[in-house]
Amino acid sequence: MLKEESLTFGALSVLKHLLPRLSEAWHTKRPLLVEAVKHLLDEHNLAVRKALAELIVVMASHCYLVGPPGELFVEYLVRLCAMPDLDGDTNEKSKEFTQSTGTSYAFLYKKTEVKFGGVSPTDLRAICEKGLLLITVTVPEMEHVLWPFLLKMIIPRIYTGAVATVCRCISELCRNKNLGDTILSDGKARSSIPNSEDLFARLVVLLHNPLAREQLVTHILTVLYNLASIFPKNIILFWQDEIPKMKAYVSDPEDLKEDPLYQETWDDMVINFIAESLDVIQDVDWVISLGNSFSNQYELYSSDDEHFALLHRCLGILLQKVHDRTYVRAKIDLMYVQADIALPVNRLGLAKAMGLVATSHLDTVLDKLKDILDNVGQSIFQRILSFFSDRAKMEESDDVHASLALMYGYAAKYAPSTVIEARIDALVGTDMLSRLLHVHHPTAKQAVITAIGLLGQAVIGAAACGKSFPLRKRDLLLDYILTLMGRDDDDGLSDSNLELLHTQCLALSACTTLISVEPKLTVETRNHVLKATLGFFGLPNDPPDVINGVIQHLISLLCAILVTSGEDGRSRAEQLLHIMRQIDPYVSSSVDHQRIRGCLAAQEMLLKFRTICVGGYCSLGCQGDCTHSKKNERGLHGNFSKLPSAFVSPSRDALCLGERIMLYIPRCADPNPEARKISAQIIDLFFSISMSLPRSANSIYGLDIESRYNALSALEDVIAILRSDASLDPSEVFNRIVSSVCILFSKDELVAALHVSSTAICDKIRLSAEGAVQAVTEFITKRGNELNEVDISRTTQSLLSAAIHVTEKYLRQETLNAISSLAEKTSSRIVFNEVLAAAERDIATKDVSRLRGGWPIQDAFYVFSQHSVLAYSFLEHLTSILNQTSVFQGDFGKGENFNRFGEGHLEDNMLNTAVIALTSFFRGGGKVGKRAVEQNYGSVLATLLLHLGSCHSLANAGQQEPLSTLLVAFNAFCECVGDLEMGKILARNREQNEEEAWTGLIGDLAGCISIKRPKEVSAICLILGKSLDQPYRYLREAAAAALSEFVRFSDCIGSILELMVEGLCRHVSDDSPTVRRLCLRGLVQMPPVHVVQYTTQILGVIVALLDDPDESVQLTAVSCLLTVLGSSSSDAVDPVLLSLSVRLRNLQMCMNAKIRANAFSALGALSSYGSGRQHDAFLEQVHAAFPRLALHLHDDDLGVRRACRNTFKSIVPLLEFDGMAALVNTHRFSSDHRSDYEDFLRDLAKQFTEHIPSLVDTYLASIIQAFEAPWPVIQANAIYLCSSVISVANDQHISALYHSQVFGMLVVKIIRSSDAIVRATCSSALGLLLKSTNPSSWKVARLDPGNSILAGSESDSSRRT
Repeated sequence: MLKEESLTFGALSVLKHLLPRLSEAWHTKRPLLVEAVKHLLDEHNLAVRKALAELIVVMASHCYLVGPPGELFVEYLVRLCAMPDLDGDTNEKSKEFTQSTGTSYAFLYKKTEVKFGGVSPTDLRAICEKGLLLITVTVPEMEHVLWPFLLKMIIPRIYTGAVATVCRCISELCRNKNLGDTILSDGKARSSIPNSEDLFARLVVLLHNPLAREQLVTHILTVLYNLASIFPKNIILFWQDEIPKMKAYVSDPEDLKEDPLYQETWDDMVINFIAESLDVIQDVDWVISLGNSFSNQYELYSSDDEHFALLHRCLGILLQKVHDRTYVRAKIDLMYVQADIALPVNRLGLAKAMGLVATSHLDTVLDKLKDILDNVGQSIFQRILSFFSDRAKMEESDDVHASLALMYGYAAKYAPSTVIEARIDALVGTDMLSRLLHVHHPTAKQAVITAIGLLGQAVIGAAACGKSFPLRKRDLLLDYILTLMGRDDDDGLSDSNLELLHTQCLALSACTTLISVEPKLTVETRNHVLKATLGFFGLPNDPPDVINGVIQHLISLLCAILVTSGEDGRSRAEQLLHIMRQIDPYVSSSVDHQRIRGCLAAQEMLLKFRTICVGGYCSLGCQGDCTHSKKNERGLHGNFSKLPSAFVSPSRDALCLGERIMLYIPRCADPNPEARKISAQIIDLFFSISMSLPRSANSIYGLDIESRYNALSALEDVIAILRSDASLDPSEVFNRIVSSVCILFSKDELVAALHVSSTAICDKIRLSAEGAVQAVTEFITKRGNELNEVDISRTTQSLLSAAIHVTEKYLRQETLNAISSLAEKTSSRIVFNEVLAAAERDIATKDVSRLRGGWPIQDAFYVFSQHSVLAYSFLEHLTSILNQTSVFQGDFGKGENFNRFGEGHLEDNMLNTAVIALTSFFRGGGKVGKRAVEQNYGSVLATLLLHLGSCHSLANAGQQEPLSTLLVAFNAFCECVGDLEMGKILARNREQNEEEAWTGLIGDLAGCISIKRPKEVSAICLILGKSLDQPYRYLREAAAAALSEFVRFSDCIGSILELMVEGLCRHVSDDSPTVRRLCLRGLVQMPPVHVVQYTTQILGVIVALLDDPDESVQLTAVSCLLTVLGSSSSDAVDPVLLSLSVRLRNLQMCMNAKIRANAFSALGALSSYGSGRQHDAFLEQVHAAFPRLALHLHDDDLGVRRACRNTFKSIVPLLEFDGMAALVNTHRFSSDHRSDYEDFLRDLAKQFTEHIPSLVDTYLASIIQAFEAPWPVIQANAIYLCSSVISVANDQHISALYHSQVFGMLVVKIIRSSDAIVRATCSSALGLLLKSTNPSSWKVARLDPGNSILAGSESDSSRRT
């Protein structure tokens, strides 16, 4: 035959068509044709193969294939049916397919042609499958060739791909032939046909993939069903019942794919099928033989084939049924040797197999595992070294440790519950497990984590079987898991994120398992687990399917902690709150998927809490009777039988509903619809649970129980709408939720919600924050009347905190509006105080003028001042604070106790804050604020005037800031009310601290007010009049300064003038000299018509104040006396004439020149009243004052000189001698020269001696007293006048009495005086004395300076007293 492929293809095609037509003619040539075709079986060309396969089918249909050649051609077809696709992923399988199986026909490929002549491997395989099935079904003569030869085709590895077709053909043969018992006899007749153990082992392993092509699983199950007779007889009935069920499970591949765990479920079904089959067979020898067959199967699969893992489990379940320990040990040794533990799937299959064996041979398995562990042969130190020397060795060690961990885990899981406790205690207690923890590869970590989780499942399984025991060192195992869950420092980028996520997912599941076993979770361990795991809520959202798995496992872990950490409802409620508070940051996150995850976790925990704490369920969530409930009932009975039910069940208060609900209200306004839906369900869960729980006896509800149930029903209606995804405005949904919550809250819950509202308002999502403000405002509006003072205070603090921390202007404004609502609906005083306290803290700690975004508290002041209701009360509140002024101790009157922080007094910082708030009110109040100021003009202005005094007192003490702040406020007030003139006065006298200046400023302001707003003066005066009774000195001074000016405009205060006069008169005895002075000045500054009316009272005040110890008061008194005397009647003056004279005479010796001048002037003014009933007595006072008046005619002060000259002229008529009047008219009297004045004194001395000799002695005594006057010029004047009088006196008595005394005093003055004018005048005076007397009279005079000085001192002393 030609060797060229094209010619061969053509020849085969011709033969395919000629053979049916020349069958009889070629009958004798059949052997030759068969032999020729046999030579083409090793052809590699796909087209030739296709033609050859088609020719074989034709030959079979014409009975060419008989005997061994027929089997050869059938095997050829089977081989082509097993041929894989030679593209892509199946390339590796094609290599395996081309390997020899050691048979006499070795089809070795030297060349591969993917496609030739339009033929592909897939097409060729399909043709061969159809051809093999065709000859099986349509050619009865082929039955003897196919059966039982096809059984032989099932076993070889190279024909694995054709098993589906072969099984289908076998099934057709069994159905058509109705073989019955002949199947078994035919199989035994040929030694090359595999036995039943080999067939069963091969077929059950090939059941691994339920989705294998060509319905492999279904065909295998059909073959097993049809060939049941070749197996032990008692298996037939079982398989007739079980195999249809398995076929039904895999009948719909698409439905099967919907189950993510379908492969695990199917593998378990296969293992159960084997186990139950072995139980039914009960033939030890057959089972042993089957075990050997399973052992031989390892060479049929590559180590990375998933069938390898199932083969491990098949052998494991078989060994579970074998009692021969030696056989078992040998097989598990074989399994470990055959397993490629570097592959995770192989490792898992081996571990599950070991677990299955451990069910019956636990000790044998543990011995094997211990041997493996001991033979790892590397210490931790060696592993560290290997990291630097040989990474491959470390990975190999990781594989061994991972496999050991899994095998230990599954050994524990499948081991009998009766013996598992001791084994687990040995495993954990000896820290054997810790030797498996030093792994680095992600899959190795996953294996160890899975193993630890299996230990927990073993404990749970034992408890389900009634064998409960605690897991020793459970907390240490948890720590192991959390350690393995993290990323190693050396992993870097080589550690796949997906692998890490898978590790974390397994770790969370294992933690959940361990937490679910005894002992109870300690607080420290709980916190450690939460700290290590809650961060997963912050994972990115990609890849979503993997991340969602991690989050779901995390939520399950949190629910497990909730269920198992508490012993009763109360403790579980505490656990619930603790965990929910830990996830609060994620609920309020700015990232959408984090918020959704946090809400989902909260929802699941609430559902779990409701399940276990509201009745009908056990602690693990089982409904009805279960082992857990019985165990828990015993525990509860033992622990709480003597306690009331309140200690077992959680109370409503334990849920902290106010705090919790307030956290989720912003989420109900979230822009993410999923977050809105879940948060609404959370709120509904909270209230539905709370309605089923007992509440404390002192709980207060705003409405009755029916209203609350109606609100809950309305809330559930909203939830139903959200679940149905019905189109409804989100704002409408939010409003319904808030309205229901407002009704459902108890009073305490409402208060708690308001207290934590700051966090909700500061939510990172703008829409949510706005919703929180809206909710708070509604709570306050509808139920604010239930709040007490403490509640109002704390709520204000919370809202202020929110206003300070929010950055958006609109949101801050809405928050401040909520504060306004709180003030309007509750106690505005408390709200205002809290706002001012916050402002005080800010002012003390910050530079509020430079805050970015403005000062929030100032915005609050603006809001209050613009509120139509609160503007008036806020203004009154600020003025009341300023009216409670407290400055420093010097501000109190004499004899009063000072207590800066006493009741009714505020600190200076608060006063400063109130002034700043008042400034903000004036500037930011708008029309509403201005109207409030206008309506309260009098009280506001009076407050400002009074506080001006307090601030000046602080300024005098070195604190300038309060005064500056107040002046700014005063200017703002002027701008607010439009009084520009008053503003100019303030600017002109800004920050002058001298007493006269600031009281004068107040007076100027009062005068301006009297002119600009006369109608307001009466109200202001009433307030200021009351302030005169205040204990604070500077307040009284400020009030007196203002009143003293207001009374000038008596027309404005006519109705209260008498009251003002009475108040001013009463306070002339005030401890403050300024108050005394201002009150007197105010009395005198009244219009003359009113002064005349109150002259008697005024003069009485003046008489009292002329003796005042303060010179300023004395000066004011004597000045006011001059004013009053100008319009007073004799009847008013006569009663106090003498008193005034005496007091004026005393003031004439005052060092203050103004007081002396006014005192002398007042004496002159009084002279006009000296001609009345008091003439003689007044004349005596005049004579007593006359020598001093003469001496001060030449005073150093010009004003005193002029006053004395005028007074001299006024009293001269009272002296009643003509010479004195002529003397007044001389030049000497009005001259300022010293010589003229001395001439005047000599003339005056002559007048004394000539006209009033009886008074000379009195005059001389007064003049001699003036020798010690404090003014040198007055001393000189007295010396000269005294010498002149003595020198011109004709009375010897005068000369004898005074001559020698005065002479001696003059001598002493000359010697001791430091003043030139005194010494010079003494010389002149001595000359006068010497000239005026007989020399013998003075020659005999004894000078006794000591006596003279003493006499002078005595006279001076008598003068001063």
